[in-house]
Amino acid sequence: MSNMTLAEELTWRGFVNQTTYKDITYLDDNKIVFYWGVDPSANSMTIGNLAAAMMARVFIKHGHQAVLLVGGATGMIGDPDGKAQERDLLTLEQIAANKKAISAQYNQVFGEMQFKVVDNYDWFKDIGYLEFLRAVGKHVPMRAMLGREFVQSRLGEDGAGISYAEFSYSLIQGYDFLHLFKEHGVTLQLCGADQWGNSIAGVDLIRRIAGGEAHVWSSPLVINRATGKKFGKTEDGAIWLDEAQTSVFKFYQFWINADDEGVEEYIKIYTDLDKETVDDIMQAHNEARSNRLAQKHLAYEATKLVHGEERAESVRRISEVLFGEEEYSDLTSGDFSELKNELKTVSSSVGAELAQVLVDTGLASSKGEARRFLESNAIYINGSQIPLEKREIDTHDVLNGYVVLRRGKNATALLEIK
Repeated sequence: MSNMTLAEELTWRGFVNQTTYKDITYLDDNKIVFYWGVDPSANSMTIGNLAAAMMARVFIKHGHQAVLLVGGATGMIGDPDGKAQERDLLTLEQIAANKKAISAQYNQVFGEMQFKVVDNYDWFKDIGYLEFLRAVGKHVPMRAMLGREFVQSRLGEDGAGISYAEFSYSLIQGYDFLHLFKEHGVTLQLCGADQWGNSIAGVDLIRRIAGGEAHVWSSPLVINRATGKKFGKTEDGAIWLDEAQTSVFKFYQFWINADDEGVEEYIKIYTDLDKETVDDIMQAHNEARSNRLAQKHLAYEATKLVHGEERAESVRRISEVLFGEEEYSDLTSGDFSELKNELKTVSSSVGAELAQVLVDTGLASSKGEARRFLESNAIYINGSQIPLEKREIDTHDVLNGYVVLRRGKNATALLEIK
């Protein structure tokens, strides 16, 4: 999107919520160093984190320098903002493993872009308690801390209370900004809307202690327009970038199933597609919404960004075969490896009795039920309805060592032919 300025692109993509800049076009001509970070409270980012990361990518693309923080110190306490209950403390081993995983995901998401990774544990580990109180605590008014919304809710009549550790979290994050201001020339923190208060604490510290000027830029929380709830949560929980927690196929399917009400917003946030391309996609999409063209572009681009082009191509092909018009013969051996993660997979052999195979895969509860399914033409092999006389698996059914069985429209299983 070379014809757009930074301010124009951030506005178009929906990345403007609150900022301390009086004029956001200042950043069009003045290059700065910014930071954005994630606490290692889990071993993976979610697509909520990914939205803010996409905002950071836009800043980098327009020539601003990025410092990406892994919160090894803040992760030892846990951010209380938005939490009704006290967080459970992670072990040091868990935090170390999570830090490593988050750093790896920075490399995934930011790819070949220029950025520096820092860990706030590196500067907190040698600061003594009394030193911190003198250097930081002395400059932070209690009125400001007590006025924070999460503090009010936790201390209110129905609140669960708050520990001194969590109460002090904003001091730690504020000091991060001060340290990065002094050591790396950072003058801007990027954050989600729910991090505004913690980020402003850093701006105040920089002004009070260093006499410097710093800024905050927050992006809106992404909302599911169909439900009004925070985007990225499903009945099974959050959508993770780690494929061990959300498989590549499920990640792709999440975007494919995005509602029409929000798909244009999501495609602007979660892909690098430019305005002209998005406008063309949305025009074609709105002419035939049942084809879900926008969702297909969104799913492919978001999956490619997080998991790479090869995996994105694979799950797109699988999706088109299982739910679209593509031929099962198009599936590669790599595609079947992806499918094994999603479908119940049973070892079988050429010559195996179909009725028994249906029971083994859970597509039928008994051989009697299996025969009824076969007699009513409810069973499909590799997408094709099988003839009534067929009673066993034969060599023509095998594709790259596998057979895809389906009962009705949706119940699907995989046979691995040994």
